[in-house]
Amino acid sequence: MTATAVYAAGGVVWRIVDDKLHVLLIHRTKYRDVTLPKGKVDPGEMLAETAAREIFEETGIRVALGVPVGVSRYRLPSKRTKIVHYWAAEATEAAIRASAFVPNKEIAALEWVSVKKARSRLSYPVDIEILDNFHRLVDEGVLRTFPIIALRHAKALGREDWDGADAARPLAPRGKKQANAIVGPLLAFGARKIVSSPAVRCVKTVVPLSAALGRKIDRSPLISQDAWEEGASDARTIIGQRVRARKAAVLCSHGPVLPEILSELALATGTLRGSYLGSASALEPGAFSVAHLSVDNPGSGIVAIETHVPKV
Repeated sequence: MTATAVYAAGGVVWRIVDDKLHVLLIHRTKYRDVTLPKGKVDPGEMLAETAAREIFEETGIRVALGVPVGVSRYRLPSKRTKIVHYWAAEATEAAIRASAFVPNKEIAALEWVSVKKARSRLSYPVDIEILDNFHRLVDEGVLRTFPIIALRHAKALGREDWDGADAARPLAPRGKKQANAIVGPLLAFGARKIVSSPAVRCVKTVVPLSAALGRKIDRSPLISQDAWEEGASDARTIIGQRVRARKAAVLCSHGPVLPEILSELALATGTLRGSYLGSASALEPGAFSVAHLSVDNPGSGIVAIETHVPKV
């Protein structure tokens, strides 16, 4: 991130009503304008976490983020640049019913409109560009997606500082901070299922997420480093299960195993392999890559892939 820039995040929130697509616009009280829900990053937040939080705070609707739909940049009166990252985000009927939104000093009203009407209602060209990016997903038939998230374990104690078995090597103090820092962004993508290598450093990385979800960790030696070193790892089985389930899942593993996980994900979805797989699998400790797949047709390929790195 650029130190002088102001970072923010938000979303194009959508729903299907009577087989027709609607998107959510917000009418802001102070500025008397019509825009997309968004807001500035809070200290320590990752961008995806900001997007989900701001959408909820401005609309009362809890969403899971889908495919990224672009970044807008514009100059503020202070001469600083504001950079806003956006994701598509489906508003389920249950989430809409649970919304406690009332007009307030920031948001005067919410309005569900067609994409065509949204283009004429929005006050700013940068918002219309984001909406056009979103509409391309509709044209491509890949609006409804689910994520498979490849997570590298957080920072562990170095081998030189540990006398026990490598699989028992614990997290370093920084790793414990990273494990807590990634809970918010993983929840923002709707993470539910957790699959982890049995190694202590992997399991401990997802313990805070497990606690936040109230869900158990599925420990699988098929994505462990020990199995990989013995030539016995089997990411294909794990990936096949997760793609067939078509539900958001986090797979926590090791640096050497991640290329196999991403490669098998490409193969399982009929995606052309390329250099992007190398980038997505070359993760720092605690970082994760989110591969978005079509719910209706996972075999159509990876719709988008994005990488996130904790700030600690």
